[in-house]
Amino acid sequence: MIIGMVMMTALLGLGSAWLWSPDASRTELEARYAGAPSEFLEVEGVRLHVRVTGPLTAPAVILLHGFGASLHTWEDWSKPLANHFRVIRYDLPGAGLSGTDATGDYSDARSMQILHALMDRLGLERASLMGHSMGGRVAWNFAATYPQRVEKLILVSPDGFASPGFEYGKAPEVPASFKLMRFFLPKALLRMSLEPAYSEPTAMNEAVLTRYHDLMLAPGVRTAMIARMEQSILQDPRPVLAKIKAQTLLVWGERDAMIPFENSTDYLRALPSATLVNLPEVGHLPHEEVPQKAIPAIQSFLLEKR
Repeated sequence: MIIGMVMMTALLGLGSAWLWSPDASRTELEARYAGAPSEFLEVEGVRLHVRVTGPLTAPAVILLHGFGASLHTWEDWSKPLANHFRVIRYDLPGAGLSGTDATGDYSDARSMQILHALMDRLGLERASLMGHSMGGRVAWNFAATYPQRVEKLILVSPDGFASPGFEYGKAPEVPASFKLMRFFLPKALLRMSLEPAYSEPTAMNEAVLTRYHDLMLAPGVRTAMIARMEQSILQDPRPVLAKIKAQTLLVWGERDAMIPFENSTDYLRALPSATLVNLPEVGHLPHEEVPQKAIPAIQSFLLEKR
């Protein structure tokens, strides 16, 4: 998920010692957020937090979360999906409870390498992919690069097309105020940053806010978030999208304030066989905000025989 610049700008004036936000205890965080069926797998030198539910012999669906999020964001969709599928979700390296990447590489190419290795580790020749926001960008890049490994593709408010103020092929300028997050992360300012992701701010309850805040305080996560942002160099997605062979479903909230709903038209032009599920009065996080609205269409899409 995209962390709003409002928080980063405000951090410029927050230098008081009482706002210092040290890393939380990994042991305590794992006790709180890594209950069964969570497991930790060593993949490409990274300790990944992985959660697998559903029948082990069923077709597999891998869920990729967005920037600043964790595997927990999929909770309300993974439960019904697990009735028919082997649902695999994991924290990307340097996010949630997964360890940081010793290589320091948080590029999309490295994310795809990790995903490929995880599929091999789990014995999956093919799987359907579902990615949200940044995770959607990783998913469609993977589907274009490894078409033989992807059954179906679901993109939830996917990142990829440059928004106004961004350029293709150019590293983003990460404000110094954003980097202060490494030292100061007041919960109240995180709330201000996350609220625009929901069409109705009240959809983000205190438990959800606490989870986001706690997991961003996991050791190394904030440093990894900064590195991932610095390394997110967008390329014109159209030539890559043209290589995708997998049947594709787009899911998008019409009130998305993070990645505009209008971008769905760009994807439909690039993927003319794709289908769009548009969600009126819904923001950037349909799987958290109104999980019951889109899941029937997603299940039908995954169960449909080609």
